[in-house]
Amino acid sequence: MAFTGKATYDAGATLPELAEDVSDVIGLIGPYETALLDHLGDPRRPATSTVHEWLEDALAPTSDVIDQLVFSPNALEATTFGVAHPARFRIGDVLRPDGSDERLLVTAVNATTITAVRGYGGTTAEALQNDQILHIVGNGALEGAERGASRTTNRIRRTNYTQIFTKSIEISGTQLAAAKIGVRDEMDYQMQERLRELLRDLENTVINGVSSASVPQGSSTVRRTMNGILSMLETHRFQPGEGVIPEGDGAGDELTEPVLNAALREIWESSGSMADTIVVGGAQKRRINGFIGDSRAYASRETAFRDMVSVYESDFGVCRVVLSRWMPADAVLLLDSSRIEVLPLSGRSFHFKRLSSTGDSEVGQVIGEYTLQLMNESAHGVISGLAA
Repeated sequence: MAFTGKATYDAGATLPELAEDVSDVIGLIGPYETALLDHLGDPRRPATSTVHEWLEDALAPTSDVIDQLVFSPNALEATTFGVAHPARFRIGDVLRPDGSDERLLVTAVNATTITAVRGYGGTTAEALQNDQILHIVGNGALEGAERGASRTTNRIRRTNYTQIFTKSIEISGTQLAAAKIGVRDEMDYQMQERLRELLRDLENTVINGVSSASVPQGSSTVRRTMNGILSMLETHRFQPGEGVIPEGDGAGDELTEPVLNAALREIWESSGSMADTIVVGGAQKRRINGFIGDSRAYASRETAFRDMVSVYESDFGVCRVVLSRWMPADAVLLLDSSRIEVLPLSGRSFHFKRLSSTGDSEVGQVIGEYTLQLMNESAHGVISGLAA
């Protein structure tokens, strides 16, 4: 088998590596930064199976929507009407229709409808609308009454898969023996370089990875890959000009402060969570930096001009802005970092494994197996379709 690793003749005339009268320093430039992994930090525990599962739970919802096209006798006087999820209501619930000062008191809950006292507590009845949100203010229990009907939520099992990351190393015996510039141990140096590459690949996969659609657990012919953050987000996928997200400036799809705030507000309102991390690529980082453009002050004696936003503080969360070169140019991730962990399979964090050699060379591989745990995907969001 032909030698394909590191040899002395690889140095060549244009890339001299062997010892000559040259400063004993090596400069390394490579896109191996792992800003998101550094921000998330080490996990609290490892994964224990190639199919990694976790349970999620949520508090009982505090709102529902009216599901009634025609009200009887009319929308102002109707006391019985359909709702999307009747099981969310109990007798004694006080309701507030969205955009209204009226209060309603639930007196009966049926299979598809609820019955309520209109204008409860001296409030003024207002016309109800189909798809109008009903906020559950709270339940009023009768003194001395028996317990009311229970309302519980079901835990949900979520799944992801581990992915093996590996890089091979092969160095000729001659290369190991020869004196080199800036390197004491060639094998150790190559291990460090391959590890940097693997960490870079791990961060890229944490953001952009997808698992096999047909055999996600892998097989002898199917490689096991893990789902990344972008592929696991379902609830909060925003685009400028759609739903609650306003259009941006310029071409209509640029990232602006109103666009970013609308997305953070929607996550806060619907999930009960606050995003604390904004992950962006270079183009969207420049847009965020531009938020302070009109209010930036610069004294004539200052010699440093600062044009950077590293923390974005809004009414809906204080967010660290993380610049990752692996983010798609047209997207912004809004994350709750307390609900995200990148876990190694137990005993399989990145390590070097020396292998037997069949010739005059030393061989081995750097190998690790990791997965992503994204808890409560509705606590996170992504804005996509932005001008890059």
